[in-house]
Amino acid sequence: MTTLRTPAKPTLQPGIWRAPILSLRFWPVFQRNLLVWRKLAIPSLVGNIAEPLMWLVAFGYGMGALVGHVNVVGAQGAQQVPYILFLASGAICMSAMQAASFEALYSAFSRMHVQKTWDSILNAPVGLDDIVLAEMLWAAFKSLFTVTAILGVMLALQISHSPKLLLAWPILLGVGITFSCIALVFNALAKGYDFFTYYFTLFLTPMMFLSGVFFPLEQLPRMMQAAASWLPLSNAVALVRPLFMDQWPQDAARHALVLLVYTVAAFWLALALTRKRFQR
Repeated sequence: MTTLRTPAKPTLQPGIWRAPILSLRFWPVFQRNLLVWRKLAIPSLVGNIAEPLMWLVAFGYGMGALVGHVNVVGAQGAQQVPYILFLASGAICMSAMQAASFEALYSAFSRMHVQKTWDSILNAPVGLDDIVLAEMLWAAFKSLFTVTAILGVMLALQISHSPKLLLAWPILLGVGITFSCIALVFNALAKGYDFFTYYFTLFLTPMMFLSGVFFPLEQLPRMMQAAASWLPLSNAVALVRPLFMDQWPQDAARHALVLLVYTVAAFWLALALTRKRFQR
């Protein structure tokens, strides 16, 4: 007697857009990156802080001598501030952006694609979602080292004496988290290191010049000013600059919400694209 068997139903693979599955298993991955970085900590920090400090010295003191003071609209109305103070408050945000982006692109890509470190980690009871979370937090944490060193130099140069600068530290950590999430999107799409040129040339560099780092946003045409006000770096500068001026940021909740939306959307997209890449 022949028994008819019902064909087995195919196992449905969970979609790449499913909610993140995160656990504390990200911590050993984070620690692994920290232990490796400790061997090259000093050269790494020197490389990360050299460029923003050159921007600060060349433009802050060089161009600052020509510009003098800049009109900044704040909670207390229009106010004239020294150009070096204006530049320093924007450059510190730019440094957080660049440090987090570089780590989440070149270093993360090396671990993911070149060295195959992620593949080795996946042999342990660690999920891909935890690895992406660890890379995001590590890039943000490393950017915090950079901005702390630069902030120390700014305090030594007595660019600002505001006690509110202590609040800039956690904000800059949040800026690092935002840009590390955005950079991980491009990391998931990259086929090689050359791909990152598009990210820096077409995304970071224009945003650096259109986000109020070197001149007030009010100097832009009205339509461009409206578009630039939604860029993540613009909102970061809007939160940090008043603290340098010993003031509280205007519309702080709006600026923080914009950065939060960028962070959540970029992390989810980066996670989905990374899952797709590892399904191949």
